[in-house]
Amino acid sequence: MSTPQPPAGTTPAAGTPADGPHTGTTPAAAPAASPAGPAASPAGAPALRPRRSVLYMPGANERALDKARTLPADALILDLEDAVAPDAKAAARDRVAAAAASGAYGHREVTIRVNGPGTAWHDDDLRAVAAAGPAAVVVPKVDSARTVRQVERALEAAGAPDHTAIWAMLETPRALLDAREVAAASERLTVLVMGTNDLAKELHAEHVPGRAPLLTGLSLALLAARERGLVILDGVHNDVRDLDAFEAECRQGRQLGFDGKTLIHPAQLEPCNRIFAPSQQEVDRARELIAAFEAAVREGRGVATVGGRMVENLHVEEARRVLALAEAVARPE
Repeated sequence: MSTPQPPAGTTPAAGTPADGPHTGTTPAAAPAASPAGPAASPAGAPALRPRRSVLYMPGANERALDKARTLPADALILDLEDAVAPDAKAAARDRVAAAAASGAYGHREVTIRVNGPGTAWHDDDLRAVAAAGPAAVVVPKVDSARTVRQVERALEAAGAPDHTAIWAMLETPRALLDAREVAAASERLTVLVMGTNDLAKELHAEHVPGRAPLLTGLSLALLAARERGLVILDGVHNDVRDLDAFEAECRQGRQLGFDGKTLIHPAQLEPCNRIFAPSQQEVDRARELIAAFEAAVREGRGVATVGGRMVENLHVEEARRVLALAEAVARPE
């Protein structure tokens, strides 16, 4: 993925159910999977973890890695790929591995993006990840399920802890056309990450407001992620100065169904966190729906009506998801 990355005054980093009524007669249980995470990660992590904002940090820049400890990001991607020049790869690998192993980032989920399969640095990067034990390894240029399985085998051979998950970046037409197979490739795979810059390049598409050229690919990835109960993250927005356009893209991503967004600058954190979190109005509405449905169930009815709209079990499931996410955001791990 190729994106500019200038956080904290640093040098830029690239990276860039069935239809018909549901008439169940019991209140909905908490969903097994959530938009912030599947029911359990390889290490049995919490069922729901916010990943609204996922910030790339250049692995070659020690100042940026230190700054990341204070930033309000849900997750960090310490980048060894596009953000690092070839002659700085080894030093950046050591620096990033030490940072990931330090435990100095608080509630922030720390991941490492390795260099892509087939590069001279990929195998060494995976061994360093296995030793450091971050929350996840972010693998760029994933075109097939085979790539995911190869990474899984390499991690296990190197002794990676069970909690180190795989996040697969989808950046090419082949990746999107094979997204269903990729999403099912490994139990370690928990997150799909859109690489929209590389995808646009491969499609010969223009970067335009509304992202019409990318919507088919985004939708294919979303379908694959939701079928498997995976988290899915939207790609980066390149213009760090145009926060109005950035907010519009965040709102579009949330409306499409993305759980969060990858970011290239700290200035993007506040609007991203706000837009991908339930508003107070949404929380109040969710509580109202749940209360109305539970009252209907006590009266022997399978549906309720709120504000003239029918409320079924499926709506209650979504309302519970909203409340769970709001609680997780308010109380970070």
